[in-house]
Amino acid sequence: MHSKAQNLIIILGPTGVGKSSIAVRLAKELEGEIINCDSMQVYKGFDIGTDKIPLKKREGVPHHLLNVADFSSQYTAADFVDQALKTIKDILRRKKIPLIVGGTGLYLKALLDGLFPGGKSDPELRQKLEKEAQEKGLESLRAKLMEVDAAYCQKIHDNDRVRIIRALEVFLSTQKPLSQHFLNTRSHVDDFNIIRIGLKLERQVLYKKIEKRTDYMFEKGIIREVENLLKKGVDENSPPFRALGYKNVLKFIRKEMPLEEAVSLTKRDTRRYVKRQMTWFRKMKGINWFSPDDFDAVLKFTKDNLE
Repeated sequence: MHSKAQNLIIILGPTGVGKSSIAVRLAKELEGEIINCDSMQVYKGFDIGTDKIPLKKREGVPHHLLNVADFSSQYTAADFVDQALKTIKDILRRKKIPLIVGGTGLYLKALLDGLFPGGKSDPELRQKLEKEAQEKGLESLRAKLMEVDAAYCQKIHDNDRVRIIRALEVFLSTQKPLSQHFLNTRSHVDDFNIIRIGLKLERQVLYKKIEKRTDYMFEKGIIREVENLLKKGVDENSPPFRALGYKNVLKFIRKEMPLEEAVSLTKRDTRRYVKRQMTWFRKMKGINWFSPDDFDAVLKFTKDNLE
């Protein structure tokens, strides 16, 4: 045992698999505190559609980075890393164990592998690039990116508009290709003993859980939640309204689709999202996979690997 071991537990897995309840049980056993790693649960007021864990289910375990962002702001991976690192330090100072819990692969990757330093955005430049994409087509931007950063260009999809524009923005504002920036990144948690726990279920079992969860969201009042948010002046285009479920509820409220369709499309969108999440997680190194139904195995594995 290292005398100064800094343990960090990561619990990841697709939406609906049951990360929150496993995390609470584990935190209680190990005197841990939970740091939310879900890019939509950071927003205040968006509770039902993001499946935020209610107070009574937290069982006294402190939860951090929930409700920390205002609906009008775009909370980024850089914001997450910054706040998560401060929170980890705080938790360790209290002699507790930090547990990072969530399914946002980009946030986890940013924390574990580092963010490249040229991370500031240039809205004016981005607008110019967006305009060019509209007028001349995305292909023209892609050709430009191929000239200045072939290594990155070949990694991304031909029509990945967001990444093509972002890569050009980085190159034009830093005079250095994105692929070069990535070579200079370093992990923020290099010196930690990191225990990576992944939760997964058979696809059909998970899909059934997702369907039940979606029905429950609608029963619990996601429509009322959205109506209240709109009444408070939350803009329909604000970032958290892009979360699963909300966009179909907005369409229902605008009378663009019947309720049954809003429900079934939310189920379909969530299934698709789960597939994308699993693709992310499969690329991540060192994850030990468990069934959420086997808490004893998760607990034993964690205890065996604590320093």
